[in-house]
Amino acid sequence: MTDATNISPLDQARILSEALPHMQEYDDETIVIKYGGHAMGDEDTAKAFARDIVLLEQTAINPVVVHGGGPQIATMLKRLGIVSEFAAGLRITDAATIEIVEMVLAGSINKQLVGYVNEAGGKAVGLCGKDGNMVRAVKATRTMVDPDSHIEKVVDLGFVGEPDKVDLTLLNQLIGYELIPVLAPLATSKDGQTFNVNADTFAGAVAGALKAKRLLLLTDVPGVLDKSKKLIPELSVKDARKLIADGTISGGMIPKVETCIYALEQGVQGVVILDGKVPHAVLLELFTNQGTGTLIHK
Repeated sequence: MTDATNISPLDQARILSEALPHMQEYDDETIVIKYGGHAMGDEDTAKAFARDIVLLEQTAINPVVVHGGGPQIATMLKRLGIVSEFAAGLRITDAATIEIVEMVLAGSINKQLVGYVNEAGGKAVGLCGKDGNMVRAVKATRTMVDPDSHIEKVVDLGFVGEPDKVDLTLLNQLIGYELIPVLAPLATSKDGQTFNVNADTFAGAVAGALKAKRLLLLTDVPGVLDKSKKLIPELSVKDARKLIADGTISGGMIPKVETCIYALEQGVQGVVILDGKVPHAVLLELFTNQGTGTLIHK
């Protein structure tokens, strides 16, 4: 990145002027940003991200932040001597684990991010899906093929949930009032049980309920890659489904893209998968012609 001190005042003014059409496009619109991946663990990167979120709010955009915390949860579980089991690519969350998950997500990570946003001059409000019954979840189920018998069986993931219903009552009291919601991906079932929800899925459900202009999924990869590992800058839902079918989109990228498709079907105008480790990735995506990830649209 170019040092801002080496940019002339005229160039600074030109950059701001060129951003105007993009600012107007998102004026008074809601943008949901899922912040996750290993970039979260770096304090300088997290503070820069928080500053960019405050800038969005100052330009009359309504940002809603959803954060993950997988690496931090793994670190805390290891410190406490709790061994995690995995099945179908997901952590099996037992009673001991869900306590730690809630402590890390809704406690340390959430409040740290709130602190960074407030330090940058914003007014962040740290919440999780349990607050105000914002996100109601149902128990997640997955199947996997037994390697010995080759029989498909249902895997019990414990306290892992999937969003079932989003109640916007609480968020509507915050959005548009200079307050920045920062959400941890925890939810409750109808009988009050706490569930850990995948942060991408949680963000997709919230963005869909809000009919957000954009959902940005900040992750550890540049976006969706083609078979030669080059970034695909733009995809329609139809194209995305074809790439899943032919194996171009594979592994952990499949659930991300499926979340994108779900959000679009719920009314989000566009979803972008981008690399959260790129400095000012959110601003590059929203305020420049270049963009920085893969835009998926209808």
